[in-house]
Amino acid sequence: MASKKEMEVVRGLDIKRYMGRWYEIASFPSRNQPKNGADTRATYTLNEDGTVHVRNETWSDGKRGSIEGTAYKADPKSDEAKLKVKFYVPPFFPIIPVVGNYWVLYIDDNYQYALIGEPTRKYLWGASYG
Repeated sequence: MASKKEMEVVRGLDIKRYMGRWYEIASFPSRNQPKNGADTRATYTLNEDGTVHVRNETWSDGKRGSIEGTAYKADPKSDEAKLKVKFYVPPFFPIIPVVGNYWVLYIDDNYQYALIGEPTRKYLWGASYG
């Protein structure tokens, strides 16, 4: 039986320290990534308006696939690391916005390892800073 308790998230995330390239070290399988994907990484860049530019990349069958989007705090007044990420699908014809949750569940003191999830518990991503 699934737990009904909401997951705890990081509080007071230093968004500037979080910027840069993160490499996937573990994840739940996702329908958003190819089954044979490898060397998956995410690059985050702080925008002037405080939002974050997101670029997700993975290699599959010798080709690099990528998608870009924007992340922003779900509740600007909260110190919880609950973000929303908006991607446009398909990336080559950006018409339909797809918004998902991006919750930072854990980050070590040195900002070298992070655990990302979302409230349905169907998505989990462990990453190391690169």
